[in-house]
Amino acid sequence: MSKDQSKAGRLRAALNGDELVIAPGVYDMISARIADAMGFSSLYMTGYGVVASSLGIADAGLATYSEMVERVARLGGETQTPLIADADTGYGGLLNVRRTVRGYEAAGAAGIQIEDQTMPKKCGHTLGRSVIPIEEMVLKIEVALEARQKDDTIIVARTDARTSLGLDEALRRGVAYAKAGADIIFIEAPETLAEIARIPAELGGCGAHLLLNCVYDGRTPDIAAAELKRMGYSIAIYAGMAHKAAAGALQSAYGHLQRHGIQTDMPVPMFPTAEMHKLMGFPDVWEFEARWDRSGRQAAE
Repeated sequence: MSKDQSKAGRLRAALNGDELVIAPGVYDMISARIADAMGFSSLYMTGYGVVASSLGIADAGLATYSEMVERVARLGGETQTPLIADADTGYGGLLNVRRTVRGYEAAGAAGIQIEDQTMPKKCGHTLGRSVIPIEEMVLKIEVALEARQKDDTIIVARTDARTSLGLDEALRRGVAYAKAGADIIFIEAPETLAEIARIPAELGGCGAHLLLNCVYDGRTPDIAAAELKRMGYSIAIYAGMAHKAAAGALQSAYGHLQRHGIQTDMPVPMFPTAEMHKLMGFPDVWEFEARWDRSGRQAAE
């Protein structure tokens, strides 16, 4: 079994376990390395965070497949924790979906998320989103399942119907996507605690795992992981947490520097230099250089 198959297998086992899978959002290699070392069952590559950090633009369907799959390769290839990767709409039609699934899988994604928005898509916690006909999304799911090269690779089907068409339509789509074979059903942006509870109450027997996107200060109320598991969810992603925390910390740190002209007494925690070196792999660099440095021996000769 390859390393990637093992990752997907571990994610499947976690989804079937007694604890809710908590998947923090990661968007660059600093966030990914920190989260990877903390023992989570899964990481989630957030499209919003990747687009924001790499391109500095809105998550509004502007990033290309090539730009995104490169980031999957970085985040999935350099971490040991199973990675679920946001693949937007599959970047086009059915042929695009096939290419996307194959490319993301080869790049190291254990799970691949595809949504039913029209193109160009928008961030799931913004207004003005529209969705494709349910039959088109069913075909995308079926193509995704056929395209994967490893049976363990997880296909996540997301519907954005709640915001524009209501929860009833989102639930109808969830049932259809589960029947099509999706491993995880993701109904984006329920707006009340009652709606959060209603999703597993009505989809609990659909045969797929259920995912909730817990967005800080978004459209969905925050709720404790233990309660989500009790309701019937298998996994919660915290897509925006990392880049929002980083942005808040940076703004505070830059403001402190601007006001005081010094780094001491920062209002946010500062990662120690030694820990930063360790996180980025400098001990391996130093060990390599020590083993291969011949300058001392040549000087002695």
